[in-house]
Amino acid sequence: MKKRPSDRLPARHRLETPLLVLGSLALVLALSACGKKVDDQTVGQQLDSAISKTDQAAEAAKAKTESTLASAGAALKGATQNAGSSAMDIAGKAAATLDDVAITAAVSAGLTKDPDLSAIKINVETKKGAVTLNGSAPTRAARERATDIAKAVNGVTSVENKLIVDASQQRP
Repeated sequence: MKKRPSDRLPARHRLETPLLVLGSLALVLALSACGKKVDDQTVGQQLDSAISKTDQAAEAAKAKTESTLASAGAALKGATQNAGSSAMDIAGKAAATLDDVAITAAVSAGLTKDPDLSAIKINVETKKGAVTLNGSAPTRAARERATDIAKAVNGVTSVENKLIVDASQQRP
């Protein structure tokens, strides 16, 4: 049997030679790929171009996200301000209604203290501080006292006296 030249090498060198050839071949292929032009660009240039495009897309996405967040923040701020002003409006209306109720109660209490006036026969209505008296009074003097009693209550802006003098209600 014929001996090959590689058989003459020691065992250690027999393994190293094919590995050395394969390694050299891989290195040559890798180096040639770096210099290989596709579409007039080397692989390295194509990679740089792809990285640049990715950076540009990331910057565009970042700008769009920041713009969207700013818009959302402005919308949230506007909604919060609207909610705050709505709450203030509602609170103001509630306070005005409570003030009207308090005024009505104070006028009614004042009328009950007068011996000639009966709170049961006099209807007191209040709207935004304006008091309206409906019903009857036994005398003209009692009718005028009802106006004075209503005007003396804190928060009353005006008094409309619609009391009718009914002499049949006079006390004997």
